Amino acid sequence: MGQEMQDIGNAVRHDWQREEIVALLEMPLNDLVFRAQTVHRENFDPNAVQLSTLLNIKTGACAEDCSYCPQSVVNDTSLKVEPLMNKADVMEKARQAKANGASRFCMGAAWRSPTPKGFETTLDIIRGVKSLGLETCATLGMLTPSQADELSRAGLDYYNHNIDTSPEFYGEIITTRTFQDRLDTLSHVRDAGMKVCCGGIVGMGEAESDRAGLLQSLANLDQHPESVPINLLVKIEGTPLENADDLDVFDFVRCIAVARIMMPRSLVRLSAGRQEMSDEAQALCFMAGANSIFYGEKLLTTENPDANHDMTLFDRLGLYPMPVEEDIDRAVSV
Repeated sequence: MGQEMQDIGNAVRHDWQREEIVALLEMPLNDLVFRAQTVHRENFDPNAVQLSTLLNIKTGACAEDCSYCPQSVVNDTSLKVEPLMNKADVMEKARQAKANGASRFCMGAAWRSPTPKGFETTLDIIRGVKSLGLETCATLGMLTPSQADELSRAGLDYYNHNIDTSPEFYGEIITTRTFQDRLDTLSHVRDAGMKVCCGGIVGMGEAESDRAGLLQSLANLDQHPESVPINLLVKIEGTPLENADDLDVFDFVRCIAVARIMMPRSLVRLSAGRQEMSDEAQALCFMAGANSIFYGEKLLTTENPDANHDMTLFDRLGLYPMPVEEDIDRAVSV
């Protein structure tokens, strides 16, 4: 077992078996974090963190029934529905993000799939943000092959489309689209030449085997996602998961560490749920291989630690923003 564990994580693999992932998740935490940190140092500057800013450019009224999401029309939350933002307002937010140190500007629109009029406006917005010298990312729901091609031609660098959880647990969380629908959109994105941002959510009542299944589905894609956001469920009143049991923080750290081992050259993003984490928990996640965060006061519709707090924490830990050039070079090698 010792030699087998020594070999895990030293190369890019796409043939992970569920039982070996569970074995990693169940390692003594000290051993697991050490292995993840070793893999991290083999592939990245251990103290550089990629900064992304996420802006919700269209809020609410989504036809999907995702059990965690306040933007679903199915869930009775107090979220205010807002139409697609105009280009000038988005551009101003993008300029602010760049001035605050973000290297990537991510735009989210609450669609099951883009509407024709909204899609044309979004293409124009992407062209504008790209002209500022920022990396661009969008999450707009399901895409057709032609929509993916148009986004690529407009200059979109990354497309975010999370698979959320394991194939087995997926139907407990979402019924309005299938797990395969998610994979189909990812395939269209790859075929169009864009990079993939894809991860999932933990703490939704899933079993450890489901967390292993989520990581297995990501790592066994033909090409690893360049960015892998690991989200901790933010429990929103009015959603079916508002009373879900809290996930043990060390189980969350284990997910970060195993993601780093399984996808050694991907950016592993400490994503939703940071507002509820202590500085010490976040520090442990960075030690376990997280090297990307969403940076700013809002993450779609939920709170996020403000930029000043993040920079103070970075100073305390000796961390610093990853240069844009390094981020781009790393994405090419995944």
